Amino acid sequence: MTRRGLGAFVGLRGVLVRDAPLARYTSWRAGGPADLLFRPADRNDLAAFVRQLPADVALHVLGLGSNTLVRDGGVRGAVVVMHDPGAALAVADGLIYAEAGAASPKVARLAARLGCEGAAFLAGVPGTVGGALAMNAGCYGGETWNHVARVEVLGRDGRFAVRTPADYAIGYRSVRRADGSPSDGIFTAAWFAFAAGDATKARARIKELLAKRIASQPLSLPNAGSVFRNPEGDHAARLIEAAGLKGHAIGGARVSEMHANFIVNPGGRARASDIEALIGHVRLTVKARFGIDLEPEVRIVGDAARPVEAGR
Repeated sequence: MTRRGLGAFVGLRGVLVRDAPLARYTSWRAGGPADLLFRPADRNDLAAFVRQLPADVALHVLGLGSNTLVRDGGVRGAVVVMHDPGAALAVADGLIYAEAGAASPKVARLAARLGCEGAAFLAGVPGTVGGALAMNAGCYGGETWNHVARVEVLGRDGRFAVRTPADYAIGYRSVRRADGSPSDGIFTAAWFAFAAGDATKARARIKELLAKRIASQPLSLPNAGSVFRNPEGDHAARLIEAAGLKGHAIGGARVSEMHANFIVNPGGRARASDIEALIGHVRLTVKARFGIDLEPEVRIVGDAARPVEAGR
């Protein structure tokens, strides 16, 4: 279906933009436009949009835009931006409820105030709850799905369903259905179970992890977090540094001198093609030097060049 064939939508309360630049919605600050971008007012507004979206139109989801590279040609179909600073956080029956648009660090801070143990790692996850669920985000020894009691999912039919971890096959930065098929639907909320602990110690742990993150990661420059998954028994950053790639640049994109598993975009000058080319160069160099094929952790979506349609 072409951009012109996306049709009209009625009764929506959120922000709907056609031919919308996506660079501002990605933490790399690079990438082309989406045919259609929607920022829902709430979960019901999102459901109304999904119900009206033609079944043959691709649907993509962004949270805070970390862990994602949008190619320069942009994204065909619809992109939903889930990040919502006002997303609900609540406590019920000993569980922490969080809507998918909430930033993960907010969950960590709420858990700490409640004296929960094991949530501090979420303070170091630079994305939303929905993104953390979609990729089983983790850092500093913690992983999202280790603490999930149940999730709410919105299907392409516009209906909500509640599922449990038993419905999924969870792995390292991987979430699939229990039968091995790709995860379907949009994560819209989660209920987390954390062990009881000490509030003072929990807050101190968050402070410790954030200080470590500030000291070791290039947070002052546009980046998308860790670019490659850690291979078994090793660290991608160690391999990249050992290959002599710290500071290596293609166009405006550069391997961070602070943390070799980060690619930065100083001044926002890099094109998505620069970043993708640098990812490819790092993989080839590490493979040639150590025989290890680094697997990207970031999602790469969209077209390398924008298609030209008849009549445009």
